[in-house]
Amino acid sequence: MTGTARQGVARDEEGAYLIALGSNMRHPRIGAPCRVLTRALDLIGEEIGEVTAISPFLETPPVGPSRRRYLNAAAIVETGQAPLAMMRALLAMEARLGRKRLGQDWQSRVLDLDIVLWSGGPWAEDDGKTSLVLPHPAFRQRDFVLAPARAIAGTWRDPLTGLSINQLHTRLTKPRHAPR
Repeated sequence: MTGTARQGVARDEEGAYLIALGSNMRHPRIGAPCRVLTRALDLIGEEIGEVTAISPFLETPPVGPSRRRYLNAAAIVETGQAPLAMMRALLAMEARLGRKRLGQDWQSRVLDLDIVLWSGGPWAEDDGKTSLVLPHPAFRQRDFVLAPARAIAGTWRDPLTGLSINQLHTRLTKPRHAPR
């Protein structure tokens, strides 16, 4: 894949990003997951851009083999960074705060940072080191992403479906009736 931005959107113009944050492990110096998320938000504000909104922190059940409950949140960040540069900065921050990528999905982690949506619309880029697809390919099926995101960005629209985060969350959590 090569970098693609929506027609008319410059790569270096100011943009808003919806970031998902998660933690389910203590950090040896920082402490509990709530302190890890707070520290990550502080670092994002200091090093990446202005954090203009933060959702409440929500405790969510684990997905996959991890048995520890997660603490999840969402934030809106305004920055002039292009999407791939933003993703690289978030990955570096995860590593600095103790995230070890061991190749297994859904394991416990000190910190997880993901770009969910970007105000510039769809994006796909792979430079051989980092790969990024926006919107995040799995966010529509993740209550632990949509629930905090709707608190701060409920009217943001998925550029692929046209549905708002509120609508996506309602569809995901709507009780299903058993067939008769």
